[in-house]
Amino acid sequence: MGGSLRRVAPVTYFIIAASVAVFAVGFLNRNLREEVLLSLAQVNFLVADGEWWRLFTPILVHAAAFHILFNMMALYQLGPTIERRIGPTNYLLLYLACAGVGGVFAFRLGSMGDALVGASGAIFGLFGLWLHAALRAWGTEFSRRVLGSFGITLALNAALPLIYPQISWQGHLGGFLAGLLIGEAWFRLPQGRWRPLPPLLVILGSILAVLI
Repeated sequence: MGGSLRRVAPVTYFIIAASVAVFAVGFLNRNLREEVLLSLAQVNFLVADGEWWRLFTPILVHAAAFHILFNMMALYQLGPTIERRIGPTNYLLLYLACAGVGGVFAFRLGSMGDALVGASGAIFGLFGLWLHAALRAWGTEFSRRVLGSFGITLALNAALPLIYPQISWQGHLGGFLAGLLIGEAWFRLPQGRWRPLPPLLVILGSILAVLI
């Protein structure tokens, strides 16, 4: 069963494996941990200097054990189902687009001295897409099941910025709204046509939003 899941959700399991590996390396070597954080974190004044890729790289680094635990649990619950539905390429673009919009919100609504890490913006994008699907299917068994099941997970992840200030509520909000937006864009395409254009436009827009 596990091998089958990995074949149909390769991006989800790669992200989980890479995130855990980065965290484990940092846990074992404190100096390397600081170097990785400095290289991959969204440091807003560096973003302002043109290092726009830092909108996306924080998805691989996490601040503490509970941080990566909650994020990877949420990704494990949501990711495979969504990836199987829209395909690995669209899923990867969706994930990056939501991370990028979360990064833009954290950049525009935060301060220049902020340094942010974590995949929460991207994961909240999955919540947003899932919520959009449930609302579009209002009154069905699918809608009731989704709305009844993801509330606790969403609440736990939403509470993390209150526990650890390096986790950005702005990033959560941006990613969530991006997921809703992309979900609506896909809904308006011909039935069953999952195209990469909506998340690609969001990724481009995220980059332009910090460069202009």
